[in-house]
Amino acid sequence: MNMAHSAAEFGNTTDSDWRVLSSLTSCWVAFQQWRRRGRLQAELCDLSDRGLMDIGIARGEIEYATSIQGSEPPRGF
Repeated sequence: MNMAHSAAEFGNTTDSDWRVLSSLTSCWVAFQQWRRRGRLQAELCDLSDRGLMDIGIARGEIEYATSIQGSEPPRGF
């Protein structure tokens, strides 16, 4: 079986190919954001109550503070 492909074969991408690639890219970005939020939540949970107060977050607000889309992490991170 010949596995060699010409460059022309890869150059002919259709709209459906781009949609699939775009969907996969979106999934990858969402996965990375989910992992980043998880790491941030873990770091915030490791802080003392005093440390959380210093950055203006109560322990009960950690999940909400890390779930806000498009926002910057709390000060100090």
